[in-house]
Amino acid sequence: MKRLRAALPLILLLLAGIVLYASGSLDSLGPRHLVAHQHELRAHIAQHPWLSRLAYVGLLTLAMSTGIPGTIVIILAGGFAFGVVDGTLCSSAGLTLGSLILYLASRYAFGAGTRPPPPLAARLHQGFERHPVSYALFLRFVPVMPFGAVTVGLAWLRCPLWLFLGASWLGGTVSLVFECSIGAGLGEVLGHDGALDAGLFLQPAVLLPMGALALLALLPLLIERFARRRRRATPPHAQD
Repeated sequence: MKRLRAALPLILLLLAGIVLYASGSLDSLGPRHLVAHQHELRAHIAQHPWLSRLAYVGLLTLAMSTGIPGTIVIILAGGFAFGVVDGTLCSSAGLTLGSLILYLASRYAFGAGTRPPPPLAARLHQGFERHPVSYALFLRFVPVMPFGAVTVGLAWLRCPLWLFLGASWLGGTVSLVFECSIGAGLGEVLGHDGALDAGLFLQPAVLLPMGALALLALLPLLIERFARRRRRATPPHAQD
């Protein structure tokens, strides 16, 4: 009973995520729907600038705290609606708050960490114990795993709260700049011709931030390759 009570906040978050995902609410944030109603959307944001932004931050906070798939749709919609700068700022706030809620719920559910760790946390443990700061920053800067999965893993590892918040905000914001740029680019291109086809992704306003995000995703492979070459080039006596 005590274990169930500790896991209750995390269970409720997961249930809220399932309800949100199954409700189809995220479908209204798709590019086609946003373009079809962009004039009403712009007018509403102009009339209620702060309320619109708070509602967006609240939605992204809920989505991030539940760990549901599809948060990228919300972030792209934020770039579409608010532009790169405002979209990134609002998305950063929602991402950080949502991650914090999931982190606290997971840490409370895991208790003192005496139970066998999840497979993800077990793989993270060795590197985190050696270099906690650099490891936490690496996991947040480089999208090697889903954001929610990394949050749960860091909670199990008892990552200090200050380190978790700093790494989540800094690392998450780097990706958000490119993702909001893609959303803003989609809005710019679709606003001109309204055509949603494969040629849309060849437009510079969309293609350039997508390429930058792809390079960010490839960063782990480049780092691993560089480290492997460096180890090979280092004489055995220098490694001792």
